[in-house]
Amino acid sequence: MNEITPEVRIEGKLVDYVEGMYDNSGGLTAATLQFTLPLSYAGYKNFWNKEVTFFLHESDGVPIFRGYIKRIKENLEEVEIFAQDVLGYMVLGGNPEKAKVALTDRENIDGLSAANAIRQAISKSQLSTKISTDIIGDTTPIVSSSRPPLRGTLGTLDIIKDLISRAVDNSGTVPRPNIARLVDDGSVSQLVIELESDVDSGEVKHVFTEYDNIMGLNIINRKVPTVVIVNGKDGVKGTFVHDSAIAAYDRNYLEVTNESLESPAECTDFAQKLFRANLITQYEYGIETFEGAYLNENDIIRVETEEQKFSGNYRVRGKKIDFSSAGFSVGLTINRKPPTLAEYIVQQDN
Repeated sequence: MNEITPEVRIEGKLVDYVEGMYDNSGGLTAATLQFTLPLSYAGYKNFWNKEVTFFLHESDGVPIFRGYIKRIKENLEEVEIFAQDVLGYMVLGGNPEKAKVALTDRENIDGLSAANAIRQAISKSQLSTKISTDIIGDTTPIVSSSRPPLRGTLGTLDIIKDLISRAVDNSGTVPRPNIARLVDDGSVSQLVIELESDVDSGEVKHVFTEYDNIMGLNIINRKVPTVVIVNGKDGVKGTFVHDSAIAAYDRNYLEVTNESLESPAECTDFAQKLFRANLITQYEYGIETFEGAYLNENDIIRVETEEQKFSGNYRVRGKKIDFSSAGFSVGLTINRKPPTLAEYIVQQDN
C-alpha cells in the first residue's frame, strides 16, 4: 500500500469514506466506483444520480473516475454507494431504460464517418451534457455509417460498438481493431476513438518485474473466434472457419467490415489473419501490484524477467484499484500472448 490518500468527491465536495474499489474492465464497458460512508453521514438519501469523482491524490488535475451514483444500500453501520461512469449512464440513461435512438429513412446518421455518426447518436440521445466528443478523432481506416445503414430503435452504446467494429486496420503484419474509451479532461468525460496499440512498436508507459513490483499473477481465458466473417466493399463477403479450433474452443463468431477489400478471396484471407491474431492473444494476465495506477486501457507496459523469451511488451486491458484512507493497491489486466509468462513466474516460486 502506498502513502497516498485517495479522495472521493460528490458534486465536488470531499466525503469522508471508509474504503472503496474502482473497477474498469475496458472494452466499452462501464467503469464502476464502490465506496462506503459512515451511517451518520447526513443527506445520503439525496445522492442518487449525483456526480462522483475519484482522485488518487489531491494534486491530480483530472480524476481517475467520473460517474454517477446508481445505487445506495444502508446496513447497520455503513452506507454503500455504487456509481458508474457515463458508459453506464448510456445503458441506463438516468432511468430504468437504456439510452436509445430511433433511426428511420428520414431521421438517420447515414453518410457520415463513424466518428461523426457517433456524435450525432449521442446528441440525439440527449447525452451531450454527460459525454463530450470534442476530441473523438476517427477510425483507422475511416468507415461509413451507410453500409449497412442503421435502422430501428437502437441503444446508443450499441450504435457506438457497431460503428467501431466496422473498422479494422490491415496496414501491419497483424490486423488491429479500433477501440473507443473515455478520457477525462478535468471537466467532463470525453469519448475518443483510437487504433488498438501495437505491442511491438508502441511507447512503453511502465515496466514491471517479477521481483520488484509484481505481487501476484493469474491467467484469464478469452474466447477465440473460430468462425470469422468479413464484409468487404459493395457487399462482398468472405468466411474463415477453423474446424480443429472449433473442437478445442467451441463455435465463437466474429464479424467485421473492411471496405478496402474488393473480393471474397481478399475477405477470406483477412478473416484468416484475424483468427490468427486472436489466437495468439487468447490469454490475458491479471497482475497484482502497487504501481501503475495511472495506466489506462490500451497503454503499453513491459514485463522483464531473467529469461528473455518471457519478457516483452503487453497491452493494458483493464484496471482495478482497492483504496482506503491508508493508501491503495492496483490490479491490471494485460494481454499479448499465451501464458508462458505466468508459467515462468510459477517456476521461479517453486
